[in-house]
Amino acid sequence: MNDHKLDFGRIIILQPDIAEVIINEGIEMNEAMVDNYHSFLIEHLVAPFSILVNKLNAYTYTFDAQLKIATIPQIYSMAVVTYTHISEVATVSLNSIPRDKPWNLRTFSSREHALAWLKQNQIQIQNEDDNASSD
Repeated sequence: MNDHKLDFGRIIILQPDIAEVIINEGIEMNEAMVDNYHSFLIEHLVAPFSILVNKLNAYTYTFDAQLKIATIPQIYSMAVVTYTHISEVATVSLNSIPRDKPWNLRTFSSREHALAWLKQNQIQIQNEDDNASSD
């Protein structure tokens, strides 16, 4: 497990294709932070990869960041662990923004359940890739 501190939070690599993201308390994610976040994921993970967003802290996004977050094609699925109703509503709202590629996203109240779902998604995408390459 590799723990990386960035200006806006931490990214913990849980396995080569899954990372946990914890944004610092009070941060307002802007477009430059999102670019930094995306670059980090692309450089450190094996695609396609999945993200566990652990909403331990309260933070916000600028409008431009909301439009750009998690739009890189390498992201296969995202699990968001929410601890409050407000946090869950904010996540659902962010997920409702129209995107070129809809998010494969679920919210959870348990980190363990979220991680289990992501691991299952990664197995599924690997099986799909294996089947496609054997055709």
